[in-house]
Amino acid sequence: MHPKLKNLTAATALSLAALTAPAHAEMIAKTSPHSVAETIDRLEAAVKAAGATVFARIDHAAGAKSVDQDLRPTQLLIFGNPKLGSPAMQDAQTAGLDLPLRVLAYADGEGVVHVTYHAPSSLVATHGLPADAPYLKMMTGALDKLTSKAVAAE
Repeated sequence: MHPKLKNLTAATALSLAALTAPAHAEMIAKTSPHSVAETIDRLEAAVKAAGATVFARIDHAAGAKSVDQDLRPTQLLIFGNPKLGSPAMQDAQTAGLDLPLRVLAYADGEGVVHVTYHAPSSLVATHGLPADAPYLKMMTGALDKLTSKAVAAE
């Protein structure tokens, strides 16, 4: 193959890949009346009460501080239930890139605390999971219920 044709073919392939790449994952956002730490504490308690497993809690602001950088309060909770995640990965093992589930809480420049997570339906386009998979509906409901408990005023 002629080198110029080879480069054109590679460029065309990259362009097509960009056009067919899945859209960005939809993010669900809520605000919390609590501090970031308290919001994640409440989320962690709700997750455990629901019988799910907390795999990790990451304090991004503490990480930034450890390298002498500033970051507003930002924490991530990674949790899941193998009863839901395993079937998703059986359908597409690449779903393991986005599972277990993750919820981020952070304070914006005005001090408002936000709770965000990717909609489980985003896994359909990203990993080719069936849109009608029962586990997606269950993940969606669980995330809504758990994050609602975390941001509740009580």
